[in-house]
Order: sequence, then C-alpha cells, then structure tokens
Amino acid sequence: MSSLKRQSRIAALLYFLNALPAPFAFLYVPSVLIVRGDAAATANNVRHSELLLRLGIAGELFSATVIVFAMVAFYRLFKAVSEKHALAMMILMLVSVPISYLNVLNDLAVLTFARSPAYLAGVFDKAQLDAFVLFFYRLHNQGLVVAQIFWGLWLFPFGIAVWRSGFIPRFVAIATVIAGGGYVISSSVALFLPASVQWIGDLAIILGAGELAFFWLLIWGAKKPTGGRAIPASAVA
Repeated sequence: MSSLKRQSRIAALLYFLNALPAPFAFLYVPSVLIVRGDAAATANNVRHSELLLRLGIAGELFSATVIVFAMVAFYRLFKAVSEKHALAMMILMLVSVPISYLNVLNDLAVLTFARSPAYLAGVFDKAQLDAFVLFFYRLHNQGLVVAQIFWGLWLFPFGIAVWRSGFIPRFVAIATVIAGGGYVISSSVALFLPASVQWIGDLAIILGAGELAFFWLLIWGAKKPTGGRAIPASAVA
C-alpha cells in the first residue's frame, strides 16, 4: 500500500470515528429524553435515564476530540496540493471543537437541575427546576446548530483541495461541497428564519448525505493520478 493511500485512509477512518457516536448522542438520546413542550416529563426522563445522558455527553466529547486528529491528517494529505485550502479547512473545522466542548456544559446543567440539589431547591420550586432542564437542553440543541455551520464550512476548502489534488476523484469534491452547503443552509434556516420555513432546512440537511463520499477514501484511498500528472513529493511524506 502506498504512503498516499495509507494517509488518505487514516484521515477518512478518523473522520468516520468522529461521526460514529453522532446518531446516538445527537439523535437517539434527545429523542428519548426530550418531550416537546413538557418540562416536567423531560426532567423526569433525565432523572430516570441519567446514565443515558452521560453516555451522550461522552459521545460528544469523543467526537470533538477525534476530529482534531482527523483534521491534522487531512491537512497533511492536502498541504502539498494547496496549503491555503488545507489550512482553511482545518481551521474552520477546529473552530467547532471549543463550541462542542462548551456546549457540553448545557448537558451538565441539565443534570444539575434535574437532580434538584439542596442549594437550588431552596431557591427554586420543582416546576422552575424542571423548566430549567428543558431550557438548557434546548440551548444545547441550539449550540449544535451553531457548531453545524462549521461542520459544513470546512467542506468547501476540502472540496477545492480534492478537486485540485488529482489523486482523489472529483465526484468526491462535488459531493462534499454539496454536503457542506446542506449543513450551512440548514443551520442558517434554523437560526435566522421563522418556523414557517423550517422545511427548507429539513430539505437542506438531506444534502449532507454527500458526506458518504468519504466512504470512497476509506475503502479505496487516494490513487496516483493518470495522464502523467505528478503528485508533489511532500504529499506522500
């Protein structure tokens, strides 16, 4: 196996490891715990499933940590192709890391209010504490929307680097740029447009399926370009 192929597969593998806990942490856990518009029911779910929420927190922290190593691997892969685009994609994704870490504090607040410690119970009644549980859980979800903007933005310079590389098919570039657009549109709709047009964001997130193109890197890896185009030596370092 060539060094280029190995490097591309390592980067793709790290990216998929980062995404592995996402369905559980970002979809399953909230679907089990949150009851829309019902703070008391949500708080009760958290009290009875505290371990589930803690596992979701662990998944979020795992993803936010692994993505750092994935970005370093992608930077090394594309630095020789275009250093400015490799640097841009790495910075844009790394911006989301502190957002993700800080967003976990909202989950910790959910746990704190759900357990109703004495120093809070003496100030707030149960209904108020339950309301705080739902409030901070909703705030956590909004934090994910903010982070998702950068999960999309990094795919634009990534797609440009892939397009220029010559060792990864250009359909990967097209698919990932489309996915990036889907993430950004979905987040923008959720943050800035009224609920009456939220369906636009729901349709846009479907474009995120373009990230499945990363499977190509994971399975086949980068290949030496045909047609005599040379790969810079530093790309296989």
